[in-house]
Amino acid sequence: MRRARWIFGPLGGVVMAGAVNATGTGELAEVSVGEFLARRRDDFEQLMDGIRSVCRFDDAAMGIADEMGWFGEYEVDAAHLALYSGYLAATPEFLDRLDQPPAVRRMCRMAADLQLTEFLGALIGVAVQAEAETEAETEAAQGAVRIVDVLAIACDLADPTGGTAPAQVFRMWRVAQLPGILDPRSHTPTYLKAGFRAYDEALETLLVGGA
Repeated sequence: MRRARWIFGPLGGVVMAGAVNATGTGELAEVSVGEFLARRRDDFEQLMDGIRSVCRFDDAAMGIADEMGWFGEYEVDAAHLALYSGYLAATPEFLDRLDQPPAVRRMCRMAADLQLTEFLGALIGVAVQAEAETEAETEAAQGAVRIVDVLAIACDLADPTGGTAPAQVFRMWRVAQLPGILDPRSHTPTYLKAGFRAYDEALETLLVGGA
């Protein structure tokens, strides 16, 4: 179940960012995660179906999403914004200004960028591991297509204005996470490094364009 938490943890941040953005005001008192997900129910269900397919999750793994509590109603406060934005701007002075919409929107943008990047990294990591365990032939090209579909929905949930596009998330993931995985000093097994390289190439072709 660790892999499910790896996926659904950052997805919770994506949904929170979307719920804040959906207010249109940046007022935390107006945020309702439950209402946001009810309005975007079809998109969220499509997203969850995509996660099940990419990660090869069974019903028990998918059930972890409900157990974590990030996909129902809860009060979004400064602590949630600070957590999901990686504490990048969580200084006492900044947090004191969270009654001001510009400050909320700034932290929300940070949260969307960070959690979408973490979400993509988790999707790729789980897909690579699942393929290795089933001894499947290299499926990066097909798997990447599914990941792009999932990522596009997640980006739209986080910010339907297009403020964060899948290609941007991919490039953030590649510079933030991939070098550490592929570093010769990394403890990542060689066969998993090969899987990450294959997904990097396939996703670049789909999202950025070929050489």
